[in-house]
Amino acid sequence: MAGATSTQTNAVDTTIKAHEIPTEPSTQQPSPNSRASTAATPEDSEKEVIDSENHTSNQSSVDVTATTPNAAAFPGPSPQDPEASRTKLQTTIIMLSLCASVFLAALDVSIITTALPTISEHFHSNAGYTWIGSAYLLANAASTPSWGKFSDIWGRKPILLIAAGVFFIGSLLAATSVSIGMLIVARAIQGIGGGGLIILVNICISDLFSMRKRGAYFGLIGMTWAFASAIGPLLGGVFTQKVSWRWCFYINLPITGTVAIALFFYLHLDNPKTPVWDGLKAVDWFGSLLIIGGTLMVLLGLEFGGVTKPWDSATVICLIIFGIVVAGLFVLNEWKFARYPVMPLRLFKHASNVAALGVCFCHGFVFISASYYLPLYFQAVLGATPLLSGVYLLPFALSLSLTSAITGVFIKKTGKYLPPIYFGLVVMTLGFGLFINLPRKATWSKIIIYQIIAGIGVGPNFQSPLIALQTLVKKADIATATATFGFTRNLSTSISVVVGSVVFQNEMQKKSAELIKALGSSVALELSGGSAGASVDIVKDLPAAGREVARDAYWGSLRIMWIIYVAFAALGLAISFAIGQHVLSKEHETTKVGLAEQEKLRLEAKRAKKATDVEAGVPVVQANGEGEKALA
Repeated sequence: MAGATSTQTNAVDTTIKAHEIPTEPSTQQPSPNSRASTAATPEDSEKEVIDSENHTSNQSSVDVTATTPNAAAFPGPSPQDPEASRTKLQTTIIMLSLCASVFLAALDVSIITTALPTISEHFHSNAGYTWIGSAYLLANAASTPSWGKFSDIWGRKPILLIAAGVFFIGSLLAATSVSIGMLIVARAIQGIGGGGLIILVNICISDLFSMRKRGAYFGLIGMTWAFASAIGPLLGGVFTQKVSWRWCFYINLPITGTVAIALFFYLHLDNPKTPVWDGLKAVDWFGSLLIIGGTLMVLLGLEFGGVTKPWDSATVICLIIFGIVVAGLFVLNEWKFARYPVMPLRLFKHASNVAALGVCFCHGFVFISASYYLPLYFQAVLGATPLLSGVYLLPFALSLSLTSAITGVFIKKTGKYLPPIYFGLVVMTLGFGLFINLPRKATWSKIIIYQIIAGIGVGPNFQSPLIALQTLVKKADIATATATFGFTRNLSTSISVVVGSVVFQNEMQKKSAELIKALGSSVALELSGGSAGASVDIVKDLPAAGREVARDAYWGSLRIMWIIYVAFAALGLAISFAIGQHVLSKEHETTKVGLAEQEKLRLEAKRAKKATDVEAGVPVVQANGEGEKALA
């Protein structure tokens, strides 16, 4: 099956290039499954494509499989059904490998949270406390849209293996870093690879399984992501306390290598074998640079504001304003200039899609805060070691992992994704609201129950909004929609870490006067503003009275920070009511990729817009005929 698919696709890519669209009429009899006859005039071809566009535009939510009369007469899997060609053993190996990929990429977000104080102290860098984490998250977010488009051009498998290779190199460099600068660069390389792993796993699952079945597999991936993100602080604490913080990165090497080998032999998806140079010319490099630059400028402005520079300083204002301007240029580029945009604006045509992405943003923004700042609460306020702070986070980890898996099964059985979205957001808002009341002293009943409630709320929304998004996009747009979803989540986590850090540091800065009075100016300087997160180890060595003052300051600052996250959880709940419920089909067919498929999609979108303009009475300028012929 895989071989046949590959042969067909190779033939298409060899004979039909984006710049070699046939323009001469053909006398060959079209096949029954042809999308448009090659013997038709340009006007007839355009009409057939528009008719096909109108006929299929609303079918993505049911994912209908094209069948022949024979297929209808003899019930069974469609000859195009990719699930029919795989054994249970192959599916198991593929899913284990994909889960391991997500586990590693998600683990590297949180495994360093308990190791950060030690790493910052090792390199004598206060700035490293924020940027060791932010470098990974920022690179992860900025690279995600490009990975999705790469897979549309060159195929899922080769791009997934390249992402694994980039992640491997970044992990090796991070583990052997000799300076804080080298570590931050290595973390950025890790983030680029990790972004590819996470998004390509979701894209592969969309290609491997039907809309209805993929709910269960998305639930499994969500459980893996959630468990890795929450168990990371525990592993980081073990490595930091028992071996070395460098093992937070060494652990990735053998697992990444094993996963790459397994996927090389067992993952079989459509492979267009696109020539490298042709593919490179088709990539929207300008759009990718714009989105990376805009994201960097906004986050740098947020990072500097109120900590290293005043909010009204020229540096902060310029970074934020120019970042927003560059983001606007990115939208303009995707709308008017990009031939194959990394984030096509047609994805935002439906209010339900926009709402699903909004829920994704709010969920990621809130979720990452628990993995990142609960360990800080355990260490700075309760005096826990890095290892114990990871153990204390287990109620959150286990509860969200369980509810993520249950949600996947629920969606597979019922075909409904809205109830888990609503339930999760309500409970998440409640759980993070309870975090504001986390005790100053160790009251374990509250600490455990609050985490369980928050975890139950977080779990259902790892993948439910993605399914809601995929129901309203065409099959050919699944990869870009999934990449946009991943970009939204990664961007939200990047912004969340910076915003949480800014709020926390600003609150600690406000307490500098009382810290100076109790501890003296030198110690107070270490615990104020940007130095607070990296100076947790100082607290335990203070005299008893001074230690209590410092812990009170940390506790009060974290309480203010949790209020921000509760507000975003409530915002996500409000947005969720705009998401629509659609049918999830149990049928599936092979997803074709490559430049020829991208050109077909571009022409269909262009003709659909032309038809819409004609209906609206908008004057249409006649094209010169280049590229207007329908592809067979």
